[in-house]
This record gives sequence, structure tokens and C-alpha cells, in this order.
Amino acid sequence: MSYAPLSDTNSPLRAEQATQLNQALSNLNGEQMTWLSGYLAGLTAQGIAPAAAGVETPAGSEALEITVLFGSQTGNAEEVAQRALARAQARGFKARLLDMAEAGKKDFKQPGNFLVVVSTQGEGDPPDTAEGFFELIDGRKAPNIDGSRFSVLGLGDSSYEYFCYTGKHLDERFTALGGERIHDRQDCDVDYEDAAEAWIESVLDRFGELSGAGTTSQPTATIGQIPLTAVAESATQYSKKNPFQAEVLDSILLNGRGSDKATYHIELSLEDSGLTYEPGDALGLLPQNDPRYVDELLETLRLDAEEDLGEGRRLREALLGEFEVTTLTRPFLNHWAELSEAEELRRLLSEEARDELREWMHGRHIIDVLEHFPVTGLAAKDFLAALRKLPPRLYSIASSLEANPDEVHLTVGAVRYEAYGRQRNGVTSTYLADRIQPGDRVPVYIDHNKNFKLPTDDATPIIMVGPGTGVAPFRAFLQQREETGATSKNWLFFGDRHFRSDFLYQTEWLNWRGKGLLDRLDVAFSRDQQEKVYVQDRLRENARDVYAWLEEGAHVYVCGDGERMAADVNQALIDVVRDQGGRSDEAAADYVRDLQKAKRYQRDVY
Repeated sequence: MSYAPLSDTNSPLRAEQATQLNQALSNLNGEQMTWLSGYLAGLTAQGIAPAAAGVETPAGSEALEITVLFGSQTGNAEEVAQRALARAQARGFKARLLDMAEAGKKDFKQPGNFLVVVSTQGEGDPPDTAEGFFELIDGRKAPNIDGSRFSVLGLGDSSYEYFCYTGKHLDERFTALGGERIHDRQDCDVDYEDAAEAWIESVLDRFGELSGAGTTSQPTATIGQIPLTAVAESATQYSKKNPFQAEVLDSILLNGRGSDKATYHIELSLEDSGLTYEPGDALGLLPQNDPRYVDELLETLRLDAEEDLGEGRRLREALLGEFEVTTLTRPFLNHWAELSEAEELRRLLSEEARDELREWMHGRHIIDVLEHFPVTGLAAKDFLAALRKLPPRLYSIASSLEANPDEVHLTVGAVRYEAYGRQRNGVTSTYLADRIQPGDRVPVYIDHNKNFKLPTDDATPIIMVGPGTGVAPFRAFLQQREETGATSKNWLFFGDRHFRSDFLYQTEWLNWRGKGLLDRLDVAFSRDQQEKVYVQDRLRENARDVYAWLEEGAHVYVCGDGERMAADVNQALIDVVRDQGGRSDEAAADYVRDLQKAKRYQRDVY
């Protein structure tokens, strides 16, 4: 992992310490850096300086064993779990990390102490690799965990109806199976870092109380002769909280004349950032809300755009860049129901009206709520208290760093539609499409996704399914395989509406097809004939060859819409395996699930 080199001028370290630390950090990968940051933060929080060989527990006591169990789709839950592991070890606990993809009944044979982190995908689904684990704990062979102690942290997005459902469900199941909840479950929204940090410390405090064992100060540990406590203020790395200001190099409309879509190829410069990425990673981008929409909000609420919020912050600027002001979430509606005292809104929020609320929310934004359920004389601080922070948006990276040094490319579909008499625009997509020009700068960071990666063996064949903007990471995959001289077979399934106007990156695919890098290219343009055809239909049409590739060891990748497409493609794969392998429906589903467990079937869906 790259980072800004330390010196005695940009850090509190002496020159020789900075040199030694630069050398030590240069050999660490991203996972190791994440672990180290959590370890150091744990030491700082506890005021502990462990011995070089590790933290020792007091004489006569035995370290409490803790299992940090996680289920992660894109890597966020795993990162939180790694931090929890490092904090636990820094406190002197005997801790281990366990991926739900690898967890089995044997891991619950003896009573244990579990610190659990799990994400929720879409409308209540567990991470792909954790499906088998949830089938275990929900099935007849579920383990009895009497005597075990646990606490759960769930990651989710409150704009979805079943916010953090996976974490909630696991919390209930562990209790039903005999486990003791030692700390309340923590449900985290997209801005999860602070809440996760607090939960980790609180749960470890609780485990410490239950164990009756503490930790004692020891001689300071060292890395390359540098005290660990000296690197707590380590090199600044660009991140969500400290994004890099990337210059926009180019913005190109990919759709042809007559298309009813607007998809942009956007190129950004990473020069002098030290940021690196791999195909399959995502770019996090911190957007700005539409100024026209913000002004409409202020007018509706009759608030002063220049109201001073303290620390030099003005209301309008805060609404532009700090808060989510479009997407409706249930927490916002709950807050607004209290402010407005609107009986109709309270009724919609009742459990009996869940389906009606879902339908009512569809296509509406926050401003619709303000108009339907007005509040007179509302103070700015009360409105801001109802809002969540403006979350960054993640875009699958559409380039290989080896093929495009110091650059990162994105494929962005501008979201525009009309609903309830008002024009609706996607926050980030129209920010990039309409208000950002070459030469402007946008705040970005890299979001590493270790669960959507090319095979380590360049000879392994791959099948890529990416309709619409879901094709972005596969452009990166093929650029990478071209750069490395990979000899494997590559097969792309691409779909969109019309061949003439919506064949994204057509020239590049055909060029790779001509070179022999892309062995097969199957396309599905749904509106070019009377009967709609989609990528899942092309998979079934090519069932014999798809199955043959799978039997040869091919990896399957799916990127794009998670609401319908991903499920349809998953069912198509099951159908292919059932029909071509002579299996039952259940056995075919097991085959596909085993592909997921082996990380031969990976999805990046949204």
C-alpha cells in the first residue's frame, strides 16, 4: 500500500524514526495496515504499551479467548472486524478472526465469546459468502450455544426497508440458540465508523469485566526500533475522512444518438496521491447536493441560507456538502413524525402500514415530506438533527492502474426521472454529469474490495456478466489481463437497451475480441426486438458451454443491479447447472453456493 513518506518536517518523529518507519511500512499490505491502525488505536485508547512479543495478562490469570466473527460483502464488515481483533489483542485478550464463509458447527462445539460484525445487502440479504452460515443457524442442525456470550454489530443503509436485518436476525438467533447477549446490538448506517469504534470499546470493556482480568503496562513495543506509541500519528493517508482532490481529466458521453440514457466515461487523475487500486476495487466519491434543490428546501422551510452554525459554517453550505437531503429513510420519517405531529405520517409508520409506506416512499424525496407534512417555525438545528450525514457514493473502477498509471476511470449512468410532478436527479451521478467539468477537482478515496478480485492464477478462465454500467469492472479486468499477458479464456455477457445507442465501450470489446483476449462476447439488447432479451437469457442459451467452463474451473463475476438482475442471473446459473449436470434443483443450488464459498462466484451488486 502506498502512503505519503514521513519525515521530520511533516510528522512529530525524528528524522531517523521517520526513515525507519517508512521502511517498516513499505512491506505491509492493505490488510496489515488496517490491522496495525486498529492495534495502535486500541493502545492509545487504553493507554497501554505492550511488550514487543505481545500484551501480557497479569500473573496468575489466563487471557480470555474471543472470536471475532464476521460476514462481509464489500470489505467494510471485515475491516471493522480486523480493527476489533487488533483492539482485543492490544488489551491482552486471546483473539482470533473467523469469516462466516469458513464457520461451521465445530466452531460452536464449546462455549465461546463472540464479537460479531455482519453487513446486510439490499433488502435484508446476508453477504454472499455468509449464506451457508445463516442456513446453518436457521436450520435443524443449528448448534446449541448455551454458555456462549456475544454481541452483534450490523452494517446497513437506512434508506432500505430492512435496515441491518442480517445483524438483527443473527442477534435473535444466537439468543434463541442459548447464547447470552452481553451488550446491546449496534445497528450502523452508511456513516458507521464512529459508532463501530464506540461499540468495539464497549464490548471489550464488557468482556474485560466478565473475565475479571485486566492488563498491565509493559515496555513499549517497537517496529524497526521505533516505539509503537510514536507512530499513532502516522503518515496521512487519503481516506473517506481525508479524501484526495482528484482533477477531472475527461468526461465522455458513451451513449449514441437517440438513446434515452446518459452514461459517462469519466477519467480522474491520481497523480501525487500515492493511491493505488486493483481491478475490482471501487472509488469512493464525496458529492455535493444540487444547489437548486437545496435552495428549494430552504425556501420551503423558510430558513436563512446564511444562518451561522458555528465554526464558520453556514446553513446553505452545510446542506450542500454535509447532509443527505434527498433520500428518504425511516429514521428521518420517524423524526419528522415527532416534529410535525402528523397523524397520517404516524399511521404510515405503523407496522400495519409497512407495505403502504414502501409504496408511498417510492420515487419521493425529503422535500415531498416537508410539503406533505409541513412544520411552521422550524429551527435550522431541528431540521439538521433529522438528517443523516451525506454518505460517499461508491463506483466500480473501470480501469487498470497498470494500463493507466496515475489515473482512475469510472462509468457513471446519470439518474434522472420525473415523479409526482417533480424532476428527480441522482445526487452523485448528476453532480458528475452536469456540474463537473475537466479541470475541476472532486474528493475521492479508494474502497478496496477483496471479495471481487481476479483469480490469482492468470490461466484461470473467467465469465463476466455486466449489463449497463455493471460492465465497468470488466473493462478493468481485461485491461489488467492484457497488461499481464494472461493466457486464460475470457467471456463477457453484456446487456443494455439498444445496440446502436447503448453498446458501452463497444470499440474496446471488439478490439479485444479481435486480439483474442476476449474469447467470447454475448450481448443482449432488450428493446431491439418485440420480446425482451436479457443477459440471463443469453446464459441459458449458452448453457452447455457455460457449464463446461465451470467444470474447467472458471470464475464467475456479476456486477450491476442487485434488485432484480443479480437474482435472475443467479437463478440462470442454477438452471444451467441443473440441466447440464443432471442435478436436482437443490443439488444445483448447492453447486452454485459452493462456487461462492470457494470465491469462484463473486458479485458486486447495488
